[in-house]
Formats: sequence, structure tokens, C-alpha cells
Amino acid sequence: MRIAVLDIGGTSIKSGLWNGQELVRTQEQDTDAKKGASHVVSRVLEILGTYGSFDGVGISTAGQVNSKEGFIRYANENIPGYTGTRLRDLVASEFGVPVAVENDVNAAALGEAVWGAGRDYDDFLCLTYGTGVGGAIVIGKKIYSGSMFSAGEFGGMVVHPESRAEGQPFSGCYEKYASATALVAEAKRFDETITNGRQIFARFQEPEIRGIVDRWIDEIVHGLVTVIHIFNPPCVILGGGVMEQPYILGQVQERTTDRIMDSFRNVELKTAALGNKAGLMGASWMAMEQMKKT
Repeated sequence: MRIAVLDIGGTSIKSGLWNGQELVRTQEQDTDAKKGASHVVSRVLEILGTYGSFDGVGISTAGQVNSKEGFIRYANENIPGYTGTRLRDLVASEFGVPVAVENDVNAAALGEAVWGAGRDYDDFLCLTYGTGVGGAIVIGKKIYSGSMFSAGEFGGMVVHPESRAEGQPFSGCYEKYASATALVAEAKRFDETITNGRQIFARFQEPEIRGIVDRWIDEIVHGLVTVIHIFNPPCVILGGGVMEQPYILGQVQERTTDRIMDSFRNVELKTAALGNKAGLMGASWMAMEQMKKT
């Protein structure tokens, strides 16, 4: 079995070959996303061509994805013109093999479900904290997509209604307060020389910096308490590089447990296990499932 897999982001395209047991020949290239959708599609076809012959293709990608038909329902201007791109058809036409396409967070959640932190659970939630807050709902080892393939948009939960603004759909929402971007922005207000999370944690012993981090952890917990009480999951997987900080995970676990009802405290909060390969691993699983159908 040879399955070519890609993970398309606004900054880079990761790729590899799944041989039935492991990912091999992994590589990463710049997306050059600002050149637009046609350029990104050309890059995808070019990268796939470097893998020779294969039996199927799995693609994890930024944007909202109609996974049934394999096209991009909506994408922001990080990749201009990407909305409406029929990625599955374009790739299948070029290579003549079954192709599966899924949103990147959903693909990563599938990777965790089969090979990672969620492998012991049929049902779980996945939230990733990075530029924004991504989410996925896994039920019976499958993605719950909702009526229009957009379920799991946890970043859109309103957590600060006092900050809502007309014409700004994400104002007052979880993503604006709990993302890694929000943490860096808050730290930058304290010290304008701070531009990334590494600088924050290098100065973590400073009381002001620690206070900023602690307030940000509370923002994360506000959302987790909400989704745990809605879904009553056995497990929530937390992704994003910032969750690799032991203090963050420990405090999120402790504060969340303190703030949920006793009858919900069976929930386990775990960090994602597959790192930046989760999307590729999920894409390989999707492709295998697609190959069974065709």
C-alpha cells in the first residue's frame, strides 16, 4: 500500500508517503499562499508528482471542507480564491486514484483517534490553540461534521458578550481570548518587544508575565467547562505547541476539574500525541477509508 498524504496550511505544505505501517519521505515546502488558489493547487500536484506511483491520496487542508465531495466550502484570504476549489476532483483527474479531503483540525483529530492520544476512546473532543482555536468532534471514531461540514467551531463560542461588536462575528468569542495569538497580544501590551510564545515562557518567572499567562489559562478553561458540560465527553485532547508547556497543561487540568460539576469529572484532558504529523496521519486514514468505498 502506498498513500500520498498532504497537509496544506497557509504557511507550508507538509507531505509524506504512508506505506501501511509508517510515514516515510516526509517533507515540507512553503505554500506561497498569497499567490492564490491556482498556485497552491499547482504546488499540490507538483509535490504529489515527486512520490511516483501511489494507490490513493489523503489531503488535510485549511478552510471549511465538504468532505463528502472534497471541495473547499469556505477559506479566508490567507489563501486568496481558495473558496470553491474542487480539490478532490482536480487531484483525482491528474493521478487517477481515490482522493479524500478534510479540514486540517478534523484530519488531525482522526490521526489522534486512530494512532494518537484518542486511540483508547470511541468519542472525544479535540481543541487546538494556535493562531486561532480549532475544534473537532469525534463520535464512534468518525468526525461529526454537522449539517454543513462545519461542526466543532469552538472558537466561535461567545465568552465575553460585553465585547460583541456589530459586523464582527468573532468579537467576544473564545478564539479572541484563548488562542496563542491572544496570549502573545496580551503580553505585547505589557512589553512591546514580546512577539512570540517562546519569549513569554523564557520570562515566565517574572510576576507580571506569570499573571498574564494565568489569566489566559482561565480563558481556556472558560471554554472547556462549556463544551464539557454540553458533550459530556470521556476525553478532551488539547493540541497546539503551547500545550507542551507542563505548567499550562497542569493548570488547565486542575482548574477545569475544579469548575465542572462532580458528575462530569470522569473526563480526561490530554495533550495531542502526534505533533505536527497528526494531519498527515489522519489524511492517510481518510484515504484508506475512501479506497474501501471505491
